[in-house]
Amino acid sequence: MDFASVSAWLETEWFWGMSAAEVLAAAATAMGIYLALTLLLRWAVAHADRKSGGGDAGAASLLAQVLAGTSRLLILLAALLVGTGMLDLPGRWHDRVSQLWFLAVAVQLGLWGTRAISLGVERYRRHHGAAGTGQISASATLMSWGLRTLVWATVLLAILSNLGVNITAFVASLGVGGIAVALAVQSVLGDLFASMAIAVDKPFEVGDFIVVGPIAGTVQQVGVKTTRIRALSGEQVVMSNTELLKQTINNYRHMRERRIVFGFGVAQDTSPAQAQALAQAVRDIIEAEPQLRFDRAHFKGFGASSLDYEVVYIVKDPGYNLYMDLQQRINLALLGRLQALGMRLAVPVSRVQLADPPAGQEGPSSVAGMPTPQNA
Repeated sequence: MDFASVSAWLETEWFWGMSAAEVLAAAATAMGIYLALTLLLRWAVAHADRKSGGGDAGAASLLAQVLAGTSRLLILLAALLVGTGMLDLPGRWHDRVSQLWFLAVAVQLGLWGTRAISLGVERYRRHHGAAGTGQISASATLMSWGLRTLVWATVLLAILSNLGVNITAFVASLGVGGIAVALAVQSVLGDLFASMAIAVDKPFEVGDFIVVGPIAGTVQQVGVKTTRIRALSGEQVVMSNTELLKQTINNYRHMRERRIVFGFGVAQDTSPAQAQALAQAVRDIIEAEPQLRFDRAHFKGFGASSLDYEVVYIVKDPGYNLYMDLQQRINLALLGRLQALGMRLAVPVSRVQLADPPAGQEGPSSVAGMPTPQNA
């Protein structure tokens, strides 16, 4: 085949007034664009991976993994659309090409968003050790599902709008339907979002000892709707997540020391020297225990029938049983010191004033200092 025959064949009209040369040029352009986009994508992924140092953390690593999920089919579609743009198509086909461009870009953005959400949720699981924690795993799954649904709903609405569909009424109906559903399952949704808040904010975790109002116990499970606590008395307490977060939660997991404040009173006939010696004696008792750290011991004030002392010390271990053992030792040692100092603990005393008896009757007018039961 000579050059003239080839030239004549290239000028041959194929369809819609386009010659073979135009079609081949468009095909070659599409192929070149596909190769260029593929090579550019590989370079971008490799560059992002190098910036992340080959690790699995950081924004660069996340970008590399997101770009690695780019659809090759959509790249091919984009290359074909570029090649098609070089052809002299009828006007209605130009509109179709523009719509296909938007469709390709929107779907690819949706794929990138979905991949980024999945990677982010998976990193959150690994970072918080959620492999064995059902509460965090369930909340992360629900969060991932909700975000992906939002992404694809947005992509779908954008595509429909680009195709000329009036989505205003559709969005309005979705809004009304969403409000109706939300009102119907308000309690469930409240507990669901409370569960997600517990998973993200982590006010407590499974195994923590917490006190919530009158309930004290160990967290056994945090579910989508409820949290289960094993109370000190042995029963399992099931609480709504929403109600749980409305209350003040005392979490003892991070407790390293226990600060103790206790008081006692001695009889009012105690001399100043004895009162001063007692404060020093309490200090000596506490400092003799290696697991305690003395803070202060003071003669705080005068009670109705006692001289009141306030003592503060620190237990270096947070265990409650250990604290009670040490407090018992302090109390026993304090009783011994009181006996050695010739002092006694205060006994509540009330004074009863009797009215004068009627004329002609004998009897005491008053009894002062009578020991009676407290508040008799």
